[in-house]
Amino acid sequence: MSLGGAVAWRRAATGRVAFTNGVFDLLHPGHVDLLAAARATGDQLVVGINSDDSVRRLKGPGRPVRSDADRAYVLAALECVDAVVVFPEDTPLAIIRALRPDVLIKGGDYAPADVVGRADVEGWGGRLVIVPLTAGHSTTNLIDSLRERT
Repeated sequence: MSLGGAVAWRRAATGRVAFTNGVFDLLHPGHVDLLAAARATGDQLVVGINSDDSVRRLKGPGRPVRSDADRAYVLAALECVDAVVVFPEDTPLAIIRALRPDVLIKGGDYAPADVVGRADVEGWGGRLVIVPLTAGHSTTNLIDSLRERT
């Protein structure tokens, strides 16, 4: 969904809206654990995903493995996800400011002070939730393991 579509979705959303974001290149149990925990913090969950160009800037020329359209499709099919929006910037700050979520969720690899949008969300009365990482699950490690097998 576009940013405009996400804003329209937000206006119609009822209850507490939770927001998380990431690349979600190859969905693994750690992603599912994060998304389920994120959904548990709100009545609705919107997930922001980096566009393909954004992923290449952040992760290098070999990423993403799957297109933003494919990543969005898979995420949107999950029961815990209510909406997915692709963003072209390197951070989700514009989406966070446009959607004004009640809860901002990030994985345990982030320190609260480093979470983009935290000050904004807390400024309008929302809160930040850091979800512990699921040990042994990493997209980068998964990709490296697959490359070693070929």
